[in-house]
Amino acid sequence: MDTIERSPTAQTRLLQELPLRLHHNAYVVKDQEANRHFLEDVLGIPLVATWCEKTYRADLGRDVEFCHTFFGLEDGSALAFFQFADAEMYALTQAEGPRVDSHYHIALKVGDATYDELKRRLHAAGETFRETDHGYCSSIYTRSPDGLILEFTRDPPSLAEIDKLRRADAHSELARWLAGDRHVNNQLRHP
Repeated sequence: MDTIERSPTAQTRLLQELPLRLHHNAYVVKDQEANRHFLEDVLGIPLVATWCEKTYRADLGRDVEFCHTFFGLEDGSALAFFQFADAEMYALTQAEGPRVDSHYHIALKVGDATYDELKRRLHAAGETFRETDHGYCSSIYTRSPDGLILEFTRDPPSLAEIDKLRRADAHSELARWLAGDRHVNNQLRHP
């Protein structure tokens, strides 16, 4: 879905200008080199910046040294990663994970050629991945060395029609589901 239109029925006062784009998504890793190898050498996403820093953390009462890397995306946004100089800081930044974690991921939009290239790259590197046709998009899912689930998504040719349909009923479908009517509305995936 490439454009955001403000719903004329929305009760909430929306921003006059929506955020321009994602700047970066940050994730903590244990090993920057293993992460760099996966993102750059396997997936082909370039390392575009590395910031080596030291900052005082009042909540810990001490300085923390870290390396912050950025891997560039076409629109200027980035996937960003922190590695700390000490194991304690890594442990302190790890959230307790859910038993079913597949819903915690970042999805990146790609074109058809890139989608096919990513499948070839993952296969050639012996990396596991799964492919899913959601109806409104097709996706490849894979995991980084630290377990970050990366989804690469391509739109179907009928995206404009799908987008129009879901924008027209986004609020009413949410209200219906929240009220307890749980029927499936994705006939593209569940005919």
